[in-house]
Amino acid sequence: MPLKVQNLPSLAHTPPTSDIIAKHIREAIVTGDLDEGEPIRQDDIAKLFDVSKIPVREALKRLEAEGLVEFQRNRGAVVTSVTEPEIAEIFEVRGMLESNALQLSIPRMTDRTFQRAEAYCDEFARETDVARWAELNWQFHSCLYEDADRPFLLNLIRSVNDRIERYLRIQLTLSGGTGVDDREHRQILAACRERNVALASELLVSHITKACESLLSNLPKVRDRK
Repeated sequence: MPLKVQNLPSLAHTPPTSDIIAKHIREAIVTGDLDEGEPIRQDDIAKLFDVSKIPVREALKRLEAEGLVEFQRNRGAVVTSVTEPEIAEIFEVRGMLESNALQLSIPRMTDRTFQRAEAYCDEFARETDVARWAELNWQFHSCLYEDADRPFLLNLIRSVNDRIERYLRIQLTLSGGTGVDDREHRQILAACRERNVALASELLVSHITKACESLLSNLPKVRDRK
């Protein structure tokens, strides 16, 4: 499947930047425009952005470090495939990282944090578009972690989530909507408001675990659709 880029910026008269290229390839992988196992042709991307292959290689190396791309002999860069055991491990890591971030964040949360999180919950509950749902889901979760003031940890959590977001978008459609997630989000938020660190952390880990179980139960159908 050829790489499609929305609102492609012109790099012809600016210094080549691997950051911009990596951002667009990452989005294509996350949204499923580039499927697992699909080759990423450096020549095509270089022509698309009107740059040399050097920033393209730099972008792909960065995505390899994030686990989204791997280099194979005689094929070059391809989108990483994730096995069921790997998915389970990724969710396990999510639980550890995100519960730690939440525990650090709760004592420093403000009324503004609670208002933002509740607004994301309300918009999440009304939304029907899967892509927008995924964005709001991340905004809700990251909102709860930001007061920890651990930018490296938050970036690491974002990277872990990116590894599986392409599956979660399809899984959400197959599992029938956002009702369960909305209820669990609000339960987590209520515990945060009460400054109940132990309960909030327990609810978050349970929420992540249930999402993993739902994804794995639907994964055969997800991959059959591809």
